[in-house]
Amino acid sequence: MFADACKLPKQFYLRSDVVQISRELLGKVLVTNVRGKQSAGLIVETEAYAGIRDRASHAWHGRRTDRTDVMFAQGGRAYVYLIYGIHVLFNVTTNKEGLPDAVLIRAIEPLEGIDEMLVRRNMQSPSPALSNGPSKLTQALGIDLSFYGLSLNGNTIWIEDRGISIPEQKIGADTRIRIAYAGEDALRPWRFRIKGNPFVSKK
Repeated sequence: MFADACKLPKQFYLRSDVVQISRELLGKVLVTNVRGKQSAGLIVETEAYAGIRDRASHAWHGRRTDRTDVMFAQGGRAYVYLIYGIHVLFNVTTNKEGLPDAVLIRAIEPLEGIDEMLVRRNMQSPSPALSNGPSKLTQALGIDLSFYGLSLNGNTIWIEDRGISIPEQKIGADTRIRIAYAGEDALRPWRFRIKGNPFVSKK
């Protein structure tokens, strides 16, 4: 562990600007502790979803279901769900209670617990394919549906600020992926990435 490492405070997640939070998560470190085995990765790609006013959001127009319920809670929790019935994705919830914003973590650069990540991904050696996509990183970090609703200030999953600063000129902004159904909202440049990082997902 890094001596100066610290979990992001609750207030980080409770702010109202999900787009800014999404940008600021670049360079932060996502950590899991699964059955006593700790793994961590540098967040290199994110996507912002602005809750009720964003057609691309699961909670657009106030839609509330068993799956999206945690989005309406106070920010700072894990929103985990399945796509295509098999792939697990991890989101950070933000904003105050009743305002269902979230940030999808799309890719990480492995930092710690890489041997365990390789086992989980059934890979022999490290490469960008280990965690260069939202379902790859959850598998690598051991994130499954049991993480749904967990506090990001707990001891199973959390995000640290290790003092890594990403210069503004190194942050790329693009449209989000696979949300053509969202109409004009699909054109919002709310996918952020660290330019040149090999672990950013392939569009």
